Amino acid sequence: MNIKVAFLAILLMALITYIPRVLPLAIFRKEIKSKYIKSFLQYVPYAVLGSLTFPDILYSTGALTTAVCGTVVALILAYFEKGLVIVALGAIITVYAAGFIL
Repeated sequence: MNIKVAFLAILLMALITYIPRVLPLAIFRKEIKSKYIKSFLQYVPYAVLGSLTFPDILYSTGALTTAVCGTVVALILAYFEKGLVIVALGAIITVYAAGFIL
């Protein structure tokens, strides 16, 4: 690959990743007052993170049944507001045990 082509590719990738970060600052100069838009923007990171990680959770163990068991235990522990370490350890132990049982 030519060094000019590589430099141009890096420059274009930098520009493309920079635009979505600067565009909201350029468009929304005033504080957002709408409660609906504020609440929507507060939940977007959680929704994106969930949509990116959930498919990987189901295929992480190699068996769908053990993955579902671990996910259910993690959701139950998270619902009861247990800490992140407890939720992760509970899911890991459940997947390990379900691997032996199922």
